Amino acid sequence: MSQIVIDDMKLHYEKQGRKGRPVLLLHGWGQNMEMMAFISEFLKSHFIVYNFDLPGFGESDDPSDTWGSKEYCEFLHKFCLEKKVEDPIIIAHSFGCRIALQYAYRYPVHKMVLTGAAGVRDKRGVDYYARVYTYKLGKKILSLKPFEKYRDDLMKNAGSEDYRNSSGVMRSSFVKIVNEDLTPLLKDIETETLLVFGENDDATPVEKGKLMEKEMKDAALVIFENDDHYAYFHQAQRFNLVLDAFLRSDY
Repeated sequence: MSQIVIDDMKLHYEKQGRKGRPVLLLHGWGQNMEMMAFISEFLKSHFIVYNFDLPGFGESDDPSDTWGSKEYCEFLHKFCLEKKVEDPIIIAHSFGCRIALQYAYRYPVHKMVLTGAAGVRDKRGVDYYARVYTYKLGKKILSLKPFEKYRDDLMKNAGSEDYRNSSGVMRSSFVKIVNEDLTPLLKDIETETLLVFGENDDATPVEKGKLMEKEMKDAALVIFENDDHYAYFHQAQRFNLVLDAFLRSDY
């Protein structure tokens, strides 16, 4: 395992392989490099593979302030400049796909594999705004002195599990990130991209993969039947076979 300090922040990463094109592995929110380790092991014979604890996760430092996917992208670019990584292959899951999309929009990327890709925001109708208004009103009421004793118990169940499991700068970053919509970027991304989605993914439904496939200039969608948001991990052997087919020309 290795560490590097960028902008006074410690980044924990692992490098495997001695030859070939660089590959960057970007895990999902609340995860760490362990989720991508099987991919690194599979590819290390043909590529130089960098597997990260992204800032705020694993053994890496938290960001110094609230970050969105763009800030994560720029931090990753600084790492690439430091390590002389050019035109990489990026393999990412969920939140990591947001960083990958930002990176491919701004910098040369050879190929991408995005699984359970986040970044396409749901259309927001009346129900969404009613929930937001109700939440904000409830939070305001709970801030009043007579209701303070109920606040902590009620707020424990507010928001998603990822939101509740985050705190401080990571919680504010989570809020910023999930409210981003990267759809406008898709049409300008020219990187050859393979999209892998679980058929029963309720975090990033297959419909979002289909939209990405339609909007991006060079994308293809593969669906893992009867699986969820972690289809790539549950079906690790199958995922590696898909990688092998997609990346074989780069060996």
